[in-house]
This record gives sequence, structure tokens and C-alpha cells, in this order.
Amino acid sequence: QVQLVESGGGLVQAGGSLRLSCAASGSIFSINAMAWYRQAPGKQRELVAAVTSGGNTNYADSVKGRFTISRDNAKNTVYLQMNSLKPEDTAVYYCNTVGRTTVVPGLSTHWGQGTQVTVSS
Repeated sequence: QVQLVESGGGLVQAGGSLRLSCAASGSIFSINAMAWYRQAPGKQRELVAAVTSGGNTNYADSVKGRFTISRDNAKNTVYLQMNSLKPEDTAVYYCNTVGRTTVVPGLSTHWGQGTQVTVSS
């Protein structure tokens, strides 16, 4: 129904920057919220940042002031600019959307395949 394709992960030294992108395509009617989650080895998946269709944002305390989420509604794309990266930011980062499709009634959520971010000390 909806496919999410992530890009931009990789290996970076502490203090460096990366920019993640996630493009949504398929049977999209509308996207209410777009978000980034991450999951480190042995830990639960956690919300990193989210942005609504109106531009309201929400961040995990651990990334406030370092990460910036943004979206291009015309392209159904969400970005995560990550600055001042720390080793504890190492994780698989997943894109998530909540919205309506042209196929199934009601709200539905979709996930990307994940992209690895590794921050070396």
C-alpha cells in the first residue's frame, strides 16, 4: 500500500553529522504525521522525532538541540538532520508514517526497512 524508502545512514565520527531521508510512495491519500524512531541493540525502539502535516515537531529529550526533523509535503518526504552525533546515537533508524491510504479506510501506520547509523568515538 505505502512504501517508505530510507537513505542517508552510515558511519561517522563523534561530533559529526548525517542527514536521513525517507520518501513515501504508493496508495497515499494523506499523511498526518511522519516520524523517526531508532532501536539500539538490546533496547526497545524509541521515538526520536516527529512532525505533523502542519509542521509541529516533537523530539526526544536526548536529541533536542542536536537533531532537526523536517518534511516536504509535496514530495511526501521526511528528513532528519543529525548534528553533534554521539556514540549513544548508534542505532537502526526507522521512518514511520501515520495517515490515510486510498485502499483501506481509517488511519494506518507504515514503517521503513531501517537504516544503520553508527557513531564511532
